[in-house]
Amino acid sequence: MTKKKPKQQSTTIALNKKVKRDYFLEEKFEAGISLLGWEVKSLRDGRVNLTDTYVFLKNGEAFLIGTNIAPLPSASTHFVTDPTRTRKLLLNHRELQKLEEGVNQKGHTCVCTALYWKGHLIKCEIALAKGKATYDKRQDDKAKDWDRQKARIMRHS
Repeated sequence: MTKKKPKQQSTTIALNKKVKRDYFLEEKFEAGISLLGWEVKSLRDGRVNLTDTYVFLKNGEAFLIGTNIAPLPSASTHFVTDPTRTRKLLLNHRELQKLEEGVNQKGHTCVCTALYWKGHLIKCEIALAKGKATYDKRQDDKAKDWDRQKARIMRHS
């Protein structure tokens, strides 16, 4: 009798696709995130939006701002649910120093790129990023279009 392994589900909860278009990602970090119980339940259901999410550094701590975690309709009524509340990120001292140094450079910021499961914990992937100019975005779009065309040509020939 052989035991079947359960299918491996994707560990990704949400991706911020807009970040790769708007920024050059230089260095990535993995951070824990401080959540409430109802937020974890909503994340299990995939009710999160990372668009316009960024990381704010203050007094040697990192905070996630702009993340929208919608409460479940079946959530208890005695909880006050604030979908866009500021959430604390859990990073070690060296990582916080690197982020501080990076953000203090001109044109750099810190953004959230993804939320994912790591075991039973929810992790946030953040990146030190430099903003792209409009012409950089156009060049990336042209390169993407050309890659798509090459793939079509290779498939048909």
